[in-house]
Amino acid sequence: MKPQDLTNKSRTELNHLLVDLRAKLLKLNFDLADNKVKDVSQIKKTKRDIARVLTMLNNQRLTTTIN
Repeated sequence: MKPQDLTNKSRTELNHLLVDLRAKLLKLNFDLADNKVKDVSQIKKTKRDIARVLTMLNNQRLTTTIN
């Protein structure tokens, strides 16, 4: 997921995306415990995507409070 993709999304879309990513991370962690994960780097990528979404949400929140 690229940061440019996130700038065009609304706050509600970002919140839905955040919920989906957190669910994906939870599933990956459970699958890792059961030795079902083939690509362990997906966990790291999902965590980074969550951080990107949270950063965009925070930026949107700050720009609305400044204006």
